[in-house]
Amino acid sequence: MKINDLATLGRFILSPECKSVVILTGAGISVASGIPDFRSPGGMYETLRPELITATEKQRRLMEINPTSVVSTEMFFQTAFPYLEVRRPFILGVRDKIWKPTIAHYFARLLHDNTGKLTRVYTQNIDGLTNAVGLPDDKIVSVHGTISKVACENCGQGMDFDSFCNEVETKIKDIYNPENGPRESQPIRCSSCGKATVKPKTVLFGSSLPADFFELSAQDLPAADLLMVVGTSLVVGPANSLVYSVPQSTIRVVINNEPVGEELGIEYGPEAERDYFAQGNCDDVFLDLINELGWNVDDIIDDLPEYSQTLMRMKGKNQS
Repeated sequence: MKINDLATLGRFILSPECKSVVILTGAGISVASGIPDFRSPGGMYETLRPELITATEKQRRLMEINPTSVVSTEMFFQTAFPYLEVRRPFILGVRDKIWKPTIAHYFARLLHDNTGKLTRVYTQNIDGLTNAVGLPDDKIVSVHGTISKVACENCGQGMDFDSFCNEVETKIKDIYNPENGPRESQPIRCSSCGKATVKPKTVLFGSSLPADFFELSAQDLPAADLLMVVGTSLVVGPANSLVYSVPQSTIRVVINNEPVGEELGIEYGPEAERDYFAQGNCDDVFLDLINELGWNVDDIIDDLPEYSQTLMRMKGKNQS
């Protein structure tokens, strides 16, 4: 079936031809929650202030040249302070649940509840919002790990998340609002090996992805009838390999503000046979798709962030 619009996509999802749906998500799905995309204006890479970070001059110069080094394996094992200082607001924000899942996050649960056709969500996000919508844990692969689980990067010893957050709050300086924390950062040491290498279980640049990404993607992709690519630039591998690892018969839908993945084989324009581009903000597109599917979302509106609630009321959809 050729997908020409959201109405056609909705009919395909509900049809017997569609039995397995795989979803790949990126930072764009969480923008409506208030979490900036790292690579977009206002994101971490643009706003990084190496001169404020506890590091040597050589390390600061490296961060200026390559902002991703602040979350790299090499930098972390030299000093954990850059990672922890940059991530401090994010870590404490996740603890305090200041961000809520959006309509786009909830789509996966609605798909699972209403059709049983969701095979897996592969999320590149570390914010944990996909886990907060009520999906079974085995339906989610956190490709780059998650902020809300903590362990020692050196020996693997786990640590309670709330206890870790207390350590972050009292030992790691706030480079964005210095009055909020200690004047100088102090090491957070592992209770097992004693090294200052305790951090959230996010995948550092230069480290291997979790084994379940490779095991489950090898199992899921050959049987996928629909791959939904949502809010991702598709520039980070190997997560972006999902788009060319599905069979030729798999329909691929890109939901994003701009075209992505052309170098990976995704085709745009009227000649595209298997690929469909749903351009726009993730929440706008998914709300329209949900309405094409006829699914009611009244029961989740109070759990959504302000942008999503406003969008639903503005469009006047799904009101009983």
